[in-house]
Amino acid sequence: MALTDIIKRRKVAVEKILDVDASMQGLLSFKDPVNLKINGKFEGTLETKGNLTISQGAEVKADISGENISIAGKVTGKIIAKGKLFLARTATVSGDINPIKLEIEEGAILEGNCKMLNELFNADELSRYLEIEKDSVLEWARSGKIPAIKDGPDWKFERRIIDDWVANERT
Repeated sequence: MALTDIIKRRKVAVEKILDVDASMQGLLSFKDPVNLKINGKFEGTLETKGNLTISQGAEVKADISGENISIAGKVTGKIIAKGKLFLARTATVSGDINPIKLEIEEGAILEGNCKMLNELFNADELSRYLEIEKDSVLEWARSGKIPAIKDGPDWKFERRIIDDWVANERT
C-alpha cells in the first residue's frame, strides 16, 4: 500500500459525519475514519476511527476504542483513546480509561483508573496503525524511508513523528 493511500484514508474522516440521536445497542464498528456524534443512548461496543463525540445528555454503556474521543455526557465502560481523550465539565465517566493524551475540565467526574498509553509503536503496532504489511514497515525502517529508532534488534516508532511524516507525505 502506498503512502498516498494512507493519507487519502485519513483525510476522508473529515468528509464522513454520522450524528446518532436515537437509542441503539450492539456493536458499532467503523473500518474507515468517521466523525461520529452520539446524542442519545447507546449500549454495547464502539470501535471508531476518527473523532467520537458523546454529547451532553447522551448516555453510553459501552467499551469504547477510538482515536479522538470527546465526552460531555455519561459513559460507563472501558475507554481506549489512541489519540486524545477530552472530558468536558459535564462529563461523568465510570470505568477505566487508557488515553495517549488526556484533558479533563474542572467539574468532570471520573470514577475509575487511568493508565496512559505509550506513544511508541513497535513494528506490529505501526503496521496496524497505518494498515500496511509489517514487512513494508520493517523495509521502510531499514532503508530510512520512515522515521524510526533502533532499539537493539527491534524498531520503535514515535507516534507524533509518524503522524507528521504521514501528513507531510514523505516517502
